[in-house]
Amino acid sequence: MPRPHAPTGAVQLRRRSVLALGAFATLVTAAGCGDGGTGTAPTSSGGVTKVKIGVIPIVDVAPIYLGVKQGFFTAEGLDVTLETAQGGAAIVPAVVSGQYQFGFSNTTSLLLANSQGLPLKVAAAGVASTGKEGEDFGAVVVKADSPIKTAKDLAGKRIAVNTLKNINTTTINNVVKKAGGDPSTISFVELAFPDIAAAVAKGDVDAGQVVEPFLTIATGQGFRQVVSNYAGTDADLTVGMYFTSQQFAQQNPKLVTAFTAAMQKSMEYAAAHPDEVRAVLSTYTKIDPAVQAKLVLPKWPSAVDRDSVQLLGDLAKADGLITKPLTLDTLLP
Repeated sequence: MPRPHAPTGAVQLRRRSVLALGAFATLVTAAGCGDGGTGTAPTSSGGVTKVKIGVIPIVDVAPIYLGVKQGFFTAEGLDVTLETAQGGAAIVPAVVSGQYQFGFSNTTSLLLANSQGLPLKVAAAGVASTGKEGEDFGAVVVKADSPIKTAKDLAGKRIAVNTLKNINTTTINNVVKKAGGDPSTISFVELAFPDIAAAVAKGDVDAGQVVEPFLTIATGQGFRQVVSNYAGTDADLTVGMYFTSQQFAQQNPKLVTAFTAAMQKSMEYAAAHPDEVRAVLSTYTKIDPAVQAKLVLPKWPSAVDRDSVQLLGDLAKADGLITKPLTLDTLLP
């Protein structure tokens, strides 16, 4: 299976160890009544401000790599260093502490963090569903001969996901319920994306949710898509977003505005140049060129779809992941 690697090139990339998931709970407690953002402030020289952005080495973040390459951030007075991490569980606390000025995470993780008192502020849209069933960048797959044919058939089954109690479990529960099944009967199993197809093949689980490039790899090996859980939840589902801390946003409004403007240009450029998106993937991942050419690219909107963020929050509440009232106004721009 392809695994991401640290690239070389114009964008500075350093695989630094960031605050681990265990520190997440500590930061929730510490930031519950405060503003967070206690780390080092960005430095400026010659009208250019250096900022660190935490990203995950996946297809979703291709626009920011293109944006750096195209000079969109430099044009806004930003000298960007992209720092790779393995997920939002590491990036969120690193942004709150000030280790990074901005970061990327899936929407549900940000909603959960916000509900737990972490002072976050979304700065730009990140990635969205294509809205096309069977042609999205994430889906639930089964073996070709599986008796599971529809989302309703997933009820009562064992389904592998990369993270429990997050965006993939809530959206799978949603599409199963919409299809007439009982999602409470599903048994979710946590596995890393590269290991999910093998677990399905061996029968350790009945189905698995995968995203690109693992979706294209799986279908190329004969696995069958059952349902696109993102597209089936909302055609414009905002799956991921770029964010900063509330304190940083309050203290550096012009810098945040500059970042947002550069990201909007990056998203629009990526949406208009899919071939360049596929090409830039080889600079920060180890996706096989054949898979790279075939994988389904997500949608890269220039703005956050507020209604879909609200929906993801409602689904998280329905599943018991959020117990307090949603406060989207404090999280979204």
